[in-house]
Amino acid sequence: MSQAHDTWTSGRAYESYVGRWSRLVAPRFLAWLGIAPGARWLDVGCGTGLLTVTTLQMAAPTAVRGVDPSEEYLAYAREHIADTRASFALGTASTLDEADASYDAVISGLMLNFVPEPVSAVAELVRVTRLGGTMAAYVWDYAGKMQFMRYFWDAAVALDPAARMLDEGTRFPICHPSPLATLFREAELHNVETITIDVETAFRDFDDYWSPFLGGQGPAPNYAMSLSEERRVALRERIRASLPIAPDGSIALIARAWAVRGIR
Repeated sequence: MSQAHDTWTSGRAYESYVGRWSRLVAPRFLAWLGIAPGARWLDVGCGTGLLTVTTLQMAAPTAVRGVDPSEEYLAYAREHIADTRASFALGTASTLDEADASYDAVISGLMLNFVPEPVSAVAELVRVTRLGGTMAAYVWDYAGKMQFMRYFWDAAVALDPAARMLDEGTRFPICHPSPLATLFREAELHNVETITIDVETAFRDFDDYWSPFLGGQGPAPNYAMSLSEERRVALRERIRASLPIAPDGSIALIARAWAVRGIR
């Protein structure tokens, strides 16, 4: 699986592209977990800190530790989150610099599919979760109802069949309820459950939809920016023709996430 188009270096561009929609998933994800106040949380693959800040706002934690491999995203998180209960560290899901059984809740938003070895990553997340603690994650339904990405990739593949190998819907087979649940059960987590979380992605107009794909954060934007100007215009216009654009120019789509949780 090629990682060439998985660039994560600009917090601002990430927020414009997908962060604003993940921000809508996070409250419903945390409400579903129902973790008691006063818990110690670890947010693995915290990115720009959107799940961390939602945890601070909703879950009354004692502390939230965010870990991410991108220095640029951590800098963005530190700049935008002043709460003293939050701290951030450079690290990867597979090699956490955290003590065994040190967190009541270990969570991850939109990260598990991007690690090279999800089984190893989940084992590491289990290691730092206390006995009786909760481990949980969510990922986009790339192959189905993550609609703004699906319109992009369906058009890209129609114009360039080789683009299929970069499409998250093809690349990430764990982004479905059954393989997610299996991943957690095989890590010896108990009471494993999955749910669907759908949020509305409302775009003011086509420019609001298209502009984030020019920011170079993640597979689709990096693919778009790798094209010549002529090919990028062709892709843009094919997408425009396929979208359900309302008479006022707005575009109403759905972003679906799959969430999974288990008890250590």
